[in-house]
Amino acid sequence: MDRKKTLALIIGTCLLAGCASTRRLTVGSKNFTEQLVLGEILAQQVERRLQIKVERKLNLGGTLLAQQALQSGQIDLFPEYTGTALTNVLKLPPSANAATVLAQVRSEYRRRWNIEWLDPLGFNNSFAMVIRGEEARRGKLETLSDAARYKSDWIMGAGYEFLQRPDGYAGLIKAYGLSVKGTPASMDLGLLYQALEQRQVNIVAASATDGLLSVLDVKALVDNRAYFPPYEAAALVRTEALAAYPSLRAALQELAGAIPTATMQRLNYQVDGKHRAVAEVAAEFLQTR
Repeated sequence: MDRKKTLALIIGTCLLAGCASTRRLTVGSKNFTEQLVLGEILAQQVERRLQIKVERKLNLGGTLLAQQALQSGQIDLFPEYTGTALTNVLKLPPSANAATVLAQVRSEYRRRWNIEWLDPLGFNNSFAMVIRGEEARRGKLETLSDAARYKSDWIMGAGYEFLQRPDGYAGLIKAYGLSVKGTPASMDLGLLYQALEQRQVNIVAASATDGLLSVLDVKALVDNRAYFPPYEAAALVRTEALAAYPSLRAALQELAGAIPTATMQRLNYQVDGKHRAVAEVAAEFLQTR
């Protein structure tokens, strides 16, 4: 056999075997603290269980950028939330039933994009409308309905996605009759509590697992009408990656139910409040499991 035919045979065999691509397994995340922590936990878990080096593309941006990266194969997995997937990606109506939402997103992601939802990590990071503790005590405010009755000039701060998504700002106002003065201030999620403390705003659309909720004098108002859908966190993985790495699913499933809300708050605070490195916080969590 001449050299050209030999070379062609080698190339063809390599392509059929899937060895044309030498890119490492890649873990991504969105661009806020919890996502960075979860992304790093997933990456380190894979590295220690599969004994491979994982590439990281953390801090990618918002939901749609991360989703596009997963669909296009730029990343192989990243942490996502069921409620976000249902309403913001799939554009389906919100639901208050966590099991129903998980079943819906699992079915649709598999059918549309060959992407698998693994079992939830253990916490529900729904939105939380937060006010200053002093105002909650003064008005005896416990719920969002209390807040709607209490005053008609709430000044709100929120992330860009909350203001745009169907289960965010507009629906909240309709569900509770909450009166907001002017247009809500759109800001980076990391600045919400600072704006609240500095009295630039007096109510913010935060997250249930924010670390600062456990240390600041603030009050997360109860969503007494169950407006916000469940946002259970779970790993999203391309089926091609699961096929290429047979031990990947089992390694990631070890984290199912392993991160309850209080734990996620603590991990977030270690980064946001104590300014520790994300990789260090993730490693400490995995070592103490």
